[in-house]
Amino acid sequence: MKKFRKVLDGLTTSSPVNPSGSPACGSAAGTPSTAPTPRELEIQETLMSEHFQICKTVRHGVPYQPTALAFDPVQKILAIGSRSGGVRLLGRPGVDCHCQHESGAAVLQLQFLINEGALVTACADDTLHLWNLRQRRPAILHSLKFNRERITFCHLPFQSKWLYVGTERGNTHIVNIESFILSGYVIMWNKAIELSTKTHPGPVVHLSDSPKDEGKLLIGFESGTIVMWDLRAKRADFRIYYDEAIHSASWHHEGRQFMCSHSDGSLSMWNLRNTAKPFQVTFPHGKTQRDGRKESCKPILKVEYKTSRNSEAFVVFSGGLSYDKAGRRPTLTIMHGKAITVLEMDYPIVDFLVLCETPYLNEVQEPYAVVVLLEKDFVVVDLTQSSFPIFENPYPMDIHESPVTCTAYFADCPPDIIPVLYSIGAKHKKTGYSLKEWPVSGGTWTVGSQTYPEIIITGHADGSIKFWDATAITLQMLYKLKTSKVFEKPKGGDVGRNAELAEEDPYAVQMISWCPQSRIFCVVGISAHVILYRFSKHDANTTITSLEVRLQCEIEDVISPSDTENTPCFSDPSGHSPQPQPPSPRSNTPDSMRDSIPCLKVKDHMIRMPPGYQAELVVQLLGVDGDPPQQITSLDLNSAYGLLALGNCNGLAVVDYLQKTILLCMSTLELYGSADPFQRLTRSPRKNRQSTSDFCMRGLSNFHSDSKKRIRTSYQSLTELSDNQVSLDLERSKSPTSAPYAPSLHNDPRGTGEPVSNLRSCHYSPVFYLLDNVKGPGRKLSLPTDLKTDLDHVNGHCTSPTSHPCLAGRAKVPGGPEGPRLARRGPGRPPFRKAQSAACMEVSLPVSSLTEGYPSRRAMLQQLHGVSMYSHDEQHITTYSWSERESRENSFSRSRSSSVSSIDRETKEAVTTLQFAESYVRKSDTLPTPCLWVGTSLGLVLIIPMSIPTDEQERLEDPVTVAPTGTVLMLKGSILQIGFLDCGGVLINSPYEVWRDQHAPDDPDRPRKRKLVNFSPSSSQEASGDGHLAVVCSERQAKVFFMPSQACLYVHNITESSFVLRADVVSVYNSVCLACFCANGHIMTLSLPSLRPLLDVSYLPLTDMRIARTFCFTNGGQALYLCSPTEIQRITYSQEMCDNLQEMLGELFTPIETPEAQNRGFLKGFFGGNAQTFDREELFGEAAAGKASRSLAQHIPGQGGMEGMKAAAGGVVGELARARIALDERGQRLGELEERTALMMTSAETFSKHAHELMLKCKDKKWYQF
Repeated sequence: MKKFRKVLDGLTTSSPVNPSGSPACGSAAGTPSTAPTPRELEIQETLMSEHFQICKTVRHGVPYQPTALAFDPVQKILAIGSRSGGVRLLGRPGVDCHCQHESGAAVLQLQFLINEGALVTACADDTLHLWNLRQRRPAILHSLKFNRERITFCHLPFQSKWLYVGTERGNTHIVNIESFILSGYVIMWNKAIELSTKTHPGPVVHLSDSPKDEGKLLIGFESGTIVMWDLRAKRADFRIYYDEAIHSASWHHEGRQFMCSHSDGSLSMWNLRNTAKPFQVTFPHGKTQRDGRKESCKPILKVEYKTSRNSEAFVVFSGGLSYDKAGRRPTLTIMHGKAITVLEMDYPIVDFLVLCETPYLNEVQEPYAVVVLLEKDFVVVDLTQSSFPIFENPYPMDIHESPVTCTAYFADCPPDIIPVLYSIGAKHKKTGYSLKEWPVSGGTWTVGSQTYPEIIITGHADGSIKFWDATAITLQMLYKLKTSKVFEKPKGGDVGRNAELAEEDPYAVQMISWCPQSRIFCVVGISAHVILYRFSKHDANTTITSLEVRLQCEIEDVISPSDTENTPCFSDPSGHSPQPQPPSPRSNTPDSMRDSIPCLKVKDHMIRMPPGYQAELVVQLLGVDGDPPQQITSLDLNSAYGLLALGNCNGLAVVDYLQKTILLCMSTLELYGSADPFQRLTRSPRKNRQSTSDFCMRGLSNFHSDSKKRIRTSYQSLTELSDNQVSLDLERSKSPTSAPYAPSLHNDPRGTGEPVSNLRSCHYSPVFYLLDNVKGPGRKLSLPTDLKTDLDHVNGHCTSPTSHPCLAGRAKVPGGPEGPRLARRGPGRPPFRKAQSAACMEVSLPVSSLTEGYPSRRAMLQQLHGVSMYSHDEQHITTYSWSERESRENSFSRSRSSSVSSIDRETKEAVTTLQFAESYVRKSDTLPTPCLWVGTSLGLVLIIPMSIPTDEQERLEDPVTVAPTGTVLMLKGSILQIGFLDCGGVLINSPYEVWRDQHAPDDPDRPRKRKLVNFSPSSSQEASGDGHLAVVCSERQAKVFFMPSQACLYVHNITESSFVLRADVVSVYNSVCLACFCANGHIMTLSLPSLRPLLDVSYLPLTDMRIARTFCFTNGGQALYLCSPTEIQRITYSQEMCDNLQEMLGELFTPIETPEAQNRGFLKGFFGGNAQTFDREELFGEAAAGKASRSLAQHIPGQGGMEGMKAAAGGVVGELARARIALDERGQRLGELEERTALMMTSAETFSKHAHELMLKCKDKKWYQF
């Protein structure tokens, strides 16, 4: 039992600093708490460090940048290698395993040990690896590193333990698979070719043994030389010198002829009886021109020649199209007799395999399917039907159909939601697939005992949403929603705008919010719009309601650009009205005309909506002062309240989606009122204007186009905003304090590194909402006077605001506290920006570090309370071209004021987190009321109360009252997550409305009424006024507040050298914890409410923004992120799930008897020549061939066997296993010793007996009788 005793009253901001370095928090205004007496909280925390462990579970999607393909025809297991060193093993649905080479070298080739449960991989670092597949987690048994030669091709004959390895030098080595040691038998290139040949034949590109005689090896060299090598005689049977380079070769099953593919797009057929020239040369796609010459064609990269018993042979190849046909997509050609079928593919072909009924090369092959590996897809073609349909892929290989821009993970969903979504989505599935069973059907998999409904939602750059069933480590698409259908298509007459939209993605999904219980779904788009969907099983004809919102800061007197702008006007922030403000009258100026035009036009006519999610409301933000609208940075909806809240860099808006009205539309500054902890000055807007064509949000580059539009995964390209901007340094992701940029104001107040006049700066939030650069009215903040003296000279210019008569004696904002006042600078937004996928999200990593000393106590309090205010606003990176930077530095004297410095810049305080809840607003409240908690990028939390009618009819007619009260809590860093616990430590879920189908036929006996489920903090307490706990996490620290007293019970500084990217309050082990993912790759969990560290593991260094953008936690100890543009990686941080993972994964190897070879018959074998076998051990063994040079290759033992796995585990089980083995060995040795002792005793008795008999025999004899 863990007890905490905290005095909840009498706490103020002047309380002593606690050991963690942060002050005890009280009310924002510094008034004492009104709690009458101390309270004692007794909460039993059951979570321990032993409950947590990080482990990867399963990976979904097509492997990114695939390189190689292999198939086991007996086990029916498929392997795919990738450029990053990964190996993906696929079987029947549920059998899906990902392995990774530690070196990260690209996989060049894969070879199965057919029906042996093993796989050989050849990597780009010239290393061969042998993987053991007889365990659920494959591991490497042996490795062989070539030191002097580069591996180019490998071949492993069926039922052979000798692997042929071709190299770049043209040599062929032989490796023993069992021991993974090189044989002394080597086929040198200079012996394979004739001595008279003056040129090197090139690398080995093909190796295969003859189906007729396993003692003959066909070697193909890149230059066009083909050699048939007799392994027994160690000489060449014949040599072929062809003019065109060879890419591949394939045998006829009888072993009398073979086919080669060449670089000129031709196929050549060779007969072993006459190797002087090919008996047939064809150009499948090359037409004869008028002059009699063939068209020049692209190379045929691979060909397979397969025979069929009941039909003509199949010839399958990739490439070979003529160069004249520009724009043709990659093709796979199937030649069946005289019929030629060309299958166009969406992506370039990496490799393909023809699947056959028999693993024996000397039998009729009977092909039945072709597996085609594409750059971004994986398809299987049915060869048994004349139309060659493809099989329906059971694996989720289309995750990246459009680039993924955001993800959401929901565990333990309502059990009825998955069948409903599946039934709706099944109606829109594609048709025309093959009716046969999926051919890759190896392995076994059963649903584990611990399963619960899980759903993954992905948002994409084209505006589509995909719902996936993620139950039991599988992934299957349930339902697809297209948000672009809500909007009108751009008109063809608008040439300029239409041309821009044609290549961009204005519908890209930026954020999603889903309530599984009420089935209400909200989508935030890149064009600053929110779409609200309701689920219905029936189609409907409805119109979509559209609301327009203009979020902006208050604008005072307009100052012309020629003015100095050193005399900002002041307004009284406490004089605002909490009620919704009417829109300001619009003038006829071009800017106001552009402000009234949203980026996208919503369909305004009646629309027929199919069953599923149906759009009901669209909220669009309007531009301000000629600039495009700021993108939405936070969103929350509550079905019980019927409210939707959204925020951006300018402010907050609350929408009543039941009454289709805007309840609140205010800037962040107006929300504070008199409780604003900082003294701010308003500044008039700048006069920069943009053209109408800049209003459209430019989208993500086409994911499927050429290199110009290819998604860039490097960190530098991930952070680009436009073509003329300087990308961020990769080192910032490693250590935010090591970036070569201007130091923080806290680090050195005299060391700001560059002039900032007229610089358009970028503001990125680690919350990873797309906080754009903003233009428009900002606020100047003045520092305390005891800091101004330290900031008087920056870059040789006087920067103190008090040194200018225009600022001297300026009145303070009425009602402002005497607390610290901070200078903040804010984001200036470019005229447009591209919607970026999760593979290409820009985010800066802010720099901040605590200094050893402070100029004053007030500066120290500033640092403790608001370090992130500088870390976000002062230390972000200016991104513009170097020429622009030089010109602006040179023109510093022409700036608007010589006092412009890092403490005197514009800022917009972004709303980063929103959370509806039943909570307490004031310290004197005794009952919880509906509230909206608002977290900002400056580490402040505001609590806004709402008055919502309880009666259903009144709720639809009476207005909802929203009135900011100014209640403020404070943390360091941008607010990321807000959660609530009751006084027993149990997570309080938000209230929700039970789903009801609004378009279902009316039933007079059962009228449809709203049914609400409320999780009030007092519902689980005996007394209604016991209060609850609020958990608030920012990018640097977490705090637990007791409500309604607003006293800070616990505080924990999560990180000092980095910052938190994602934080969630999750349920695990029937308890609650706070899970965090930091920019330095650490995954941490903290107990609640004490914030005691439970787990801190350096899991994944942040190498690109894709991971940060898509990382999300969920209940049950699970999380996911987009590990590549095409793959989703799921992980677990639960020890229990790690222990049960073996049970959840599928078995890759199943004991199957190898099919027997076909009996060819006596006459066919006698006259046609039976396949000859020979003893490879006799030729390649150490006794005959000797040992290979030690310097040629190095053997590296692996840890892949079961004994190795046990030894690596080092746990109790491993120790017991080793002890048991040692006991068995000791018992065996004792048994052998006992047997030897018994034999010695028997021998001694026999000797004694013979000696006694000899003594009796010689007893009576005289000496002369011998």
